[in-house]
Amino acid sequence: MQHKATSIRPFIGAKDFEISRSFYRDLGFEEGVLDPKFSVFKTGDLAFYLQDYYDKSWNENTMIFLEVDDVDYYYDELLALNLTEKYGVKLTPTRHLDWGSECFLHDPSGVLWHFGKFNK
Repeated sequence: MQHKATSIRPFIGAKDFEISRSFYRDLGFEEGVLDPKFSVFKTGDLAFYLQDYYDKSWNENTMIFLEVDDVDYYYDELLALNLTEKYGVKLTPTRHLDWGSECFLHDPSGVLWHFGKFNK
């Protein structure tokens, strides 16, 4: 089987849709409203869907890895946004491991984002 895919877009849920929309706009994603309860968030050619639907076990077991060019810089930018104070979310500092580096951010609904870079 051969793939000629051009993108992949995960669907994530929101416990409070308006708070999650604001959170992702603060992260620098551009929102496209598709329906009053459904949006697409983009950065460059990458995107994901946010829906006004919440299931605790689904959200708290969802993880997304976003590869960035400089994890330490990205972490500093996240820290400067004061997301923990504004949204009550958890931000974990950068870890440097054998395979690469990553920092973590839980969104307001419990989705765990990994922002990382692989060693070459």
